[in-house]
Amino acid sequence: MDHKKESIRNLAKEAAYMPQEELLAVSHKKFHLVIGIPRESSFQERRVALVPESVALLVSNGHEVIVETNAGKESNFQDHDYSEAGARIVYSPEDVFKADVIMKVAPPSEAEIALMPGKQTLISAIHLPIQKQENFKLLAAKKITAIAWDFIKDETNIFPVVRAMGEIAGNTSVLIAAEYLSHTHQGQGLMFGGISGVKPTEVVIIGAGTVAEFAARAALGLGASVKIFDNSIYRLRRIQNDLGVRLWTSTIQPTELATALSTADVAIGAMHTSKSRTPIIVTEDMVSNMKYGSVIVDISIDQGGCFETSRVTTHDRPVFKEHGVIHYCVPNIASRVSRTASYALSNIFAPVLLSIGDEGGITNLVRSQEGFQHGVYMYNGVLTHEGVANMFDLSWKPLKLLIAAF
Repeated sequence: MDHKKESIRNLAKEAAYMPQEELLAVSHKKFHLVIGIPRESSFQERRVALVPESVALLVSNGHEVIVETNAGKESNFQDHDYSEAGARIVYSPEDVFKADVIMKVAPPSEAEIALMPGKQTLISAIHLPIQKQENFKLLAAKKITAIAWDFIKDETNIFPVVRAMGEIAGNTSVLIAAEYLSHTHQGQGLMFGGISGVKPTEVVIIGAGTVAEFAARAALGLGASVKIFDNSIYRLRRIQNDLGVRLWTSTIQPTELATALSTADVAIGAMHTSKSRTPIIVTEDMVSNMKYGSVIVDISIDQGGCFETSRVTTHDRPVFKEHGVIHYCVPNIASRVSRTASYALSNIFAPVLLSIGDEGGITNLVRSQEGFQHGVYMYNGVLTHEGVANMFDLSWKPLKLLIAAF
């Protein structure tokens, strides 16, 4: 019996010294992506979804990038810049829309959807106020998985692209106002801000979100006096804390607002709504009582505008005068500084694309990242966003149920 026990011990020792299988974590197989960057066809959209530096990063990680000729021209990126980064330049939209993943800034038109063979991933803005029911039906028929970059959340639960574009719009709105206050543009002939011994420029900002915060930062940096109106005490308190200075703030009381506007040199509309249109906060009477040559920059014009006198203008003809007040009402202010905006977009999109590849495809990324999941409004041709479905009278299914089935 002792001999048997000794034999078993010896066998156990020998087994311990034998090579063992290494236990490794099960990982997803890296997914090779073919990414298409079309030239934007939307009116006055000058941004591009990926800059050459991000293309080089994607190519170095084993992905293929197809860029339509002149896709980056309006942001001062040449075809040569993209080809040097490793992209393949194509000369027809048909070629670029065959890619597995289509990266766009603006939502696709009906003509662009028609070029897509189907069962692809589309990442673009959704721009609900300008969408049509037919576009969703066309995407559904082609079994497209569509992600709205303006719906994507990051790990801190904010909308990174919306915030980045808001920062740009807020900063740029003050530079625009400074330009149109000058005598060259029939303004009051004022220098934005002021100097020692001269009364500073008065700026009224309507809204207290990201756009308002960065408009206020820029205006204060130039030496202006700033007043902010919003109906949320929380947002007013937050903007005070974020800016680190004591500001003149108020809830939107018509009498207070009218008084502030009557002495203002610049009024900036920075309201945002989750509904289809921003409310009109400033009436025509309030505008008529503003100083001659003062400037309105209505950033809210993307959602209809918060000034009663606002009407959409273009980058070619950006302003008009109403009651002697200069109105700047160009939607998509970020396209005015398209190169900066393209870098901001690309800094967010490139890591997303790398994550799709690293996770083994779009389905795995949707499963693993709640914030990215929030951006999906169509999955394999099935509408998954209740708000979009209600707005366009379409049927929908919860995304979590769909990804559980795949």
